[in-house]
Amino acid sequence: MAENSTQSGYNIHWRRNLAVCFAGSFSTLIAMTLLLPFLPLYVEQLGAEGHAAIVQWSGVAYGATFFAAALVAPLWGRLGDRYGRKLMLVRASFGMAICMSLTGMVESVWQLVLLRLLIGFAGGYSSGSTILVAMQTPKERSGWALGVLSAGITAGSLVGPLLGGMLPPVIGIRATFLLSGAVIFLAFLATTFLIKENPPAPKPVSSAKPKSGWAQIPDKRPVVAMLTTGMLLAFATMSIEPIITVYVQQ
Repeated sequence: MAENSTQSGYNIHWRRNLAVCFAGSFSTLIAMTLLLPFLPLYVEQLGAEGHAAIVQWSGVAYGATFFAAALVAPLWGRLGDRYGRKLMLVRASFGMAICMSLTGMVESVWQLVLLRLLIGFAGGYSSGSTILVAMQTPKERSGWALGVLSAGITAGSLVGPLLGGMLPPVIGIRATFLLSGAVIFLAFLATTFLIKENPPAPKPVSSAKPKSGWAQIPDKRPVVAMLTTGMLLAFATMSIEPIITVYVQQ
């Protein structure tokens, strides 16, 4: 049965993989977004003085994660093709758990920005889990599985700010980061011990030099249009997020 599933392109453990990826993506997205309500307050605690400085440092700290993630996303994708998606999920969850915990121990704004950069470099759990589920789920169930995973990703993005507004008044800002790191570490353990991935299929030997991923696309205009549209939408929606708390205070 296992051999047949491997040959047919899906994993007999795809349901368990989906459950772990759902929980991992949900928890990591919560941890990534829960700082939104209190980021300016944390920046102020770390020594930023004045309204303008708080807004500027909040924007830099928030955007650093996504800037770093955009830089290394192609690298993690290529390594995932070569060494498997599970390894990338283990790397992302472990790195994010460490960096998120350390974020609760910083003593200056520069340290906060540095750790936010490292979180971006280490991230990529939700995108990696999407690819793993798509590749190792039976074709007739892949649409349903990806829909379930997308629901977990969206729910994590929605629940994160809600928890970020509720937890700091109860346990404090620093303890909130430590708790987030602990939750992501649980996702790391689940990913390490529960996900079962079929090994990458060996590439056929060919004397011709293979084309790069970009060169394989015959018509690049739709891809460029989608990238541009996605960038503009992300810019429009995310540019105001670091300053919402400051705006509400006014």
